Amino acid sequence: METTPYILNEYKAFTLETTVLEARSFFNETNYCCFPIVKDNKLIGLISENDVQGIDDKNKSLNDFSYLFNLFFIHESVNLLEIINVFASNETNLIPVLNTGNEYIGYYDLIEILHIYNETPFLNNEGVILLLEKEIRDYSFSEICQIVESNNGKLLGIFISESNATTVKITLKFSSQDINEIIQSFRRYNYKVLSNHKEDFYLEELKDRTNYLQKYLNI
Repeated sequence: METTPYILNEYKAFTLETTVLEARSFFNETNYCCFPIVKDNKLIGLISENDVQGIDDKNKSLNDFSYLFNLFFIHESVNLLEIINVFASNETNLIPVLNTGNEYIGYYDLIEILHIYNETPFLNNEGVILLLEKEIRDYSFSEICQIVESNNGKLLGIFISESNATTVKITLKFSSQDINEIIQSFRRYNYKVLSNHKEDFYLEELKDRTNYLQKYLNI
């Protein structure tokens, strides 16, 4: 999905001459946790709201506090998942964006990017979300796709949601008229189904057997 239309320039970047008072006023009026500082269209770094609020002399310029600058950014050509990864790894709600010449051209806002992600078929289309687990040496994306599609299902998305040295957990979303058959097919291929689904007849059968056994033991 194209993300460059979502590069924002609503607020102009700070400069080294921006005063602490000006920066403080900006943060008081917005919900950003940090904001970029630019010199001659080049990104110098970012300063956080917490650091700005902690400076006593509000009349000094940001240039006097370069030791507080942090630096992270993203290029305009990267994909949506890379953008989300940078947001998460830096625990931020704003990312500066640079062009191919490494010039500052604006910023991404976390809320805007999440709205884009929400419009992807994986989240926006109706379907069943299934959580599977299997030994890490045995799972296969091609096998998972084959199981869904051979049962007349349509795969909408798939990703590894958790892994360790021995097992992997896989989240997938699909649409199908016969959800139960797909679930049972995964079990036949030795995938453990971790999520609960009302269409899962196997669990209902186990429940019925358990109730029957309990009645028998109570006789």
